[in-house]
Amino acid sequence: MSRRVILLTGTPCVGKTSVARLLTSRMGALHVNLTELATRENLTSGRDEERGSIIVDEVRMRRRIRRTIEGSDKDVVIDGHYAVSVVPKRLVTYAFVLRRDPVELRKFMEQSGFSGRKLWENLASEILDVCLVDALTLHGEGKVCELDVTGKSVEEVVGEILDVLSGYKKCRVGVVDWLGKLESQGLLEEFLKI
Repeated sequence: MSRRVILLTGTPCVGKTSVARLLTSRMGALHVNLTELATRENLTSGRDEERGSIIVDEVRMRRRIRRTIEGSDKDVVIDGHYAVSVVPKRLVTYAFVLRRDPVELRKFMEQSGFSGRKLWENLASEILDVCLVDALTLHGEGKVCELDVTGKSVEEVVGEILDVLSGYKKCRVGVVDWLGKLESQGLLEEFLKI
């Protein structure tokens, strides 16, 4: 069996890293967290003070990720909200986009210290399918799998991913419509503040 490269992407606080750690353990794979890698190896070009985040040097990151994948004899699981942008398309087996209901996501974000513009920008990103659209644009529908993780445990999400990887379940997109849901609940204006 050839090496598989699995991307886990989505807005902050959807559970990418927790899912990646358990998935890596279950698969016996190599785990790469892009934020940790960027920080550890100084693959940054600066800092966004307003949002309190690093700015990744995508060219250097892409080169580093390619070397990591090509140098591994194991499957590789890569997590980060910009994973689809820095992993060479030809190396990607699947890109899983984790989605979380914005009402639940807001609670997770606030518990993680998100507030103000950073909170509302990330919620808008989830509501407007930004990570999904990026993944589909770069990798196409055949490689992109959208998973609604709302109310699910890490174990349940990993189980769904393993079902797709083993062929028991089909990879799908179009599984959530947060914009329609919030609109029908009268919450859209409250959540789209940017």
